[in-house]
Amino acid sequence: MSDQAVARLAGINVGAPARPLPSADFGLIGLAVMGQNLILNVADHGFTVCAYNRTTSKVDRFLDNEAKGKSIVGAHSVEEFCAKLKRPRRIMLLVMAGKPVDDFIESLLPHLEQGDIIIDGGNSHFPDSNRRTKYLKEKGIRFVGSGVSGGEEGARYGPSLMPGGNEEAWPHIKDIFQSIAAKSDGEACCDWVGDEGAGHFVKMVHNGIEYGDMQLICEAYDIMKRGLGMPVKEIADVFAKWNKGVLDSFLIEITRDVLYFNDNDGTPLVEKILDKAGQKGTGKWTAINALDLGMPVTLIGEAVFARCLSAIKDERIRASSLLDGPTPEFTGDKQAFIDDLEQALYASKIISYAQGFMLIQEAAREYKWKLNKPSIALMWRGGCIIRSVFLKDITNAYRSNPDLENLLFDDFFKAAIKKAQQGWRNVVSKGALWGIPTPAFSTALSFYDGYRTRDLPANLLQAQRDYFGAHTFRIKPECANENYPEGKDIHVNWTGRGGDVSASTYVV
Repeated sequence: MSDQAVARLAGINVGAPARPLPSADFGLIGLAVMGQNLILNVADHGFTVCAYNRTTSKVDRFLDNEAKGKSIVGAHSVEEFCAKLKRPRRIMLLVMAGKPVDDFIESLLPHLEQGDIIIDGGNSHFPDSNRRTKYLKEKGIRFVGSGVSGGEEGARYGPSLMPGGNEEAWPHIKDIFQSIAAKSDGEACCDWVGDEGAGHFVKMVHNGIEYGDMQLICEAYDIMKRGLGMPVKEIADVFAKWNKGVLDSFLIEITRDVLYFNDNDGTPLVEKILDKAGQKGTGKWTAINALDLGMPVTLIGEAVFARCLSAIKDERIRASSLLDGPTPEFTGDKQAFIDDLEQALYASKIISYAQGFMLIQEAAREYKWKLNKPSIALMWRGGCIIRSVFLKDITNAYRSNPDLENLLFDDFFKAAIKKAQQGWRNVVSKGALWGIPTPAFSTALSFYDGYRTRDLPANLLQAQRDYFGAHTFRIKPECANENYPEGKDIHVNWTGRGGDVSASTYVV
């Protein structure tokens, strides 16, 4: 009997090319800059990585250049890619959110086995991750939706990673994820977030807070520029000083660098940039979700609207010549006012993060997720865009009391707000008097004042709703009686001409 016949009897397809032996610990699909940098990061930490891209010429180019000499292999088809991965396969997608993620999942499925893991590291909307977790669990595949923050540099040298989904996957990816993540005080800025789309939800809130932080910084810049009449170099010096104190953060640091940067003619480049802000939608997602869940995440909402207002530049140009307003004129101690501005920025940031965690807590209740609040704060301490020393205090607050109802109830932040309050109010009032818009500063202060108010004027609002629409109201417990019982939906015939039938029940 020939050797070929023996091979066929043994079940070996002699004519087929040899199937590669599994050699890679981790596989990544998507060789844009983020994907390439993350692969290099994983390889630097002792893991062998398999790289694949739909345009296979990118694989060859990557292997011949940036990946040369590193523990990185390539694949030219999905089948070859899966064959090169050790089991359980750990596959990360860094592709455009939406349909491309679903398309790649479907192309992978025929080549996967029970227990394999697919990780979506793009900016996917969390409902998509909810759906994919359930869909793949039915097929025996463990899905992880992971937020990845830190940009190109973070991907290369240490991002913030926010994984959620099928928790059975976590023990299998923990070693890689915590090895490549940024470190803060020796702790990895990565931990398991929660179920289904929780990882992408937390990343969405992260991005919303990022919108708020950036808007607050822009308002501080505008107040110094137009309110105090300071040149850009002097404003940059202020941000440099702030970056050594309570505001020490990545965004303050890059603001300093941007303001110091001059064009070839020696003038600040920032002053030549068109004031029309772009956005990719994650801040809007956060604001919409806050409305869906009934959470007053006002600062992120105002930050999104501020970008929308900036976008109607032509209309604003026309308005600037038609509509009157005050001309800023500052008198007094400039340094004292700058100190107030620092405190206003700090207090407003505290409000933004408090609102963000309120939304996260409500999402956990609504979607029945188990979320790890101390770990979420830790994940944001390094590697990500909103990283700051301030997040260490948030981590400590939630570690001291994991059931903390609101960040503002923590002793540290209560004291910080108390110290900042006078300067905060001074800045917001000056902005109004000068005609300089401060939507983020103002809404932060309004939220704080509303949150600390025992009795808001919503009692009148409820009466109005019942008057015109019979929408009912509830009586205060201390005012309850036989005619107005506590805890009941009540409708009153306010005019004597209406009926006694209510339109809908009372909703808080």
